[in-house]
Amino acid sequence: MTVRTRIAPSPTGFLHLGTARTALYSWAYARHHGGKFVLRIEDTDVARSTQASVEQILASMHWLGLDYDEGPIYQMQRLERYREVVEQMLAAGTAYRCYCTPTELDEMKEAQRARGEKALYDGRWRPAPGKVLPPVPEGVAPVIRFCNPPEGDVTWDDLVKGPITINNREIDDLIIVRTDGVPTYNFAVVVDDWDMGMTHVFRGDEHINNTPWQINIFRALGAPLPQYGHVPVILGEDGQKLSKRRGAVSVTAYDEGGYLPEAMLNYLARLGWSHGDDELFSSEQMVGWFDGSHLSKSPAQWDAAKLAWVNAQYIKAKPDAELAPLVATQLAKRGITADERLPAICALFKDRCETTVALADWAAAFYADVKASEADRTQHVGDGIRPAIAALADKLATVTWDKASIAAAIKEVLGAQGIKMPALAMPVRVLVMGTPQTPSLDAVLALFSREEILKRLQEA
Repeated sequence: MTVRTRIAPSPTGFLHLGTARTALYSWAYARHHGGKFVLRIEDTDVARSTQASVEQILASMHWLGLDYDEGPIYQMQRLERYREVVEQMLAAGTAYRCYCTPTELDEMKEAQRARGEKALYDGRWRPAPGKVLPPVPEGVAPVIRFCNPPEGDVTWDDLVKGPITINNREIDDLIIVRTDGVPTYNFAVVVDDWDMGMTHVFRGDEHINNTPWQINIFRALGAPLPQYGHVPVILGEDGQKLSKRRGAVSVTAYDEGGYLPEAMLNYLARLGWSHGDDELFSSEQMVGWFDGSHLSKSPAQWDAAKLAWVNAQYIKAKPDAELAPLVATQLAKRGITADERLPAICALFKDRCETTVALADWAAAFYADVKASEADRTQHVGDGIRPAIAALADKLATVTWDKASIAAAIKEVLGAQGIKMPALAMPVRVLVMGTPQTPSLDAVLALFSREEILKRLQEA
């Protein structure tokens, strides 16, 4: 058997973090087993689906590096296939037309609730031997419902949660085709998973209540069942579920915010899965480890500080030549064009940064004028230190422009002025970088041109 998994987002908004995590698990499982990973766009919610959402989903998958073997496959391009299957079900007696109006359904369920019963469709249009159906009303377009088994249990061995059983009396005859002929989610997903040969389906545990219907439809079609794994939700920092409508941030927002895709994948993987005590690992390592076991049964808690820490580790480890283009992109958003110095700038400052945005904040000082705060100027650039700054400028005007020579010039000025390094270094940093805290002063100055340093020191 070839393992086949899929991710099937709906283009009714951005690809959010929970869906991205499910995509990662599905992708890693397929890759671990040498199988296929499919991207399907479930766009049957015509009123809310947008092309912008489709493009954001595709961009997010690309940024994360979750390459798919097939797709994107769009449900709205498969309507003829759904109609074909529905006709087969109508002919087999596993589906039927229902002419209930919305008003009738509301009255039906209101009466059930008044009797203390669960609100379920009462099957009034469901054919049965000897049953006389109501006359077909004029001008009412029917929906098509699935003949759900009225008795018995639906049981499956969930890849995450273990055995789950739901009694058929807890669910009703599901609408599988709307009045406009567009299939509903629970029907379309079964036909798709059947046609596409899905063997394993990872998805959020909010779908557990859909699974009995889907299993029953698979069985009515005589189709092989995939194995299901329902992963717990991700909770926001307020303890509530992250979702498109509440608290979630799009995947692409993290790209724009200076996070690395490999760090995001690492962090998402650990939100509900573990491999021993390993905190940092590559996608290749995850593929080697991810066999579907060790998935948590409990909700995961989103931790922005932990993600920032993970991202910082990846920034530190990333080669400067690969980091520089990412920082250049951030600088370009500010109207700044970087040059060949950028890899060296990244090397000097990346240990201080959690994102490429923060790294661009440092790098910007090398390409644009800086302005220190009045508080920093008042504290560090006073009359008492100006002679030393002037003396340093004189020395730097003639030395060979490299780190060692700059360090020697600073040391000479300190000796001649009878002051210690912080007394001179902090004012120089404020003038050159706009802040009193930077890496080694000689290393910082060496990355500027001599002319720019002399210009900035004159601001004392």
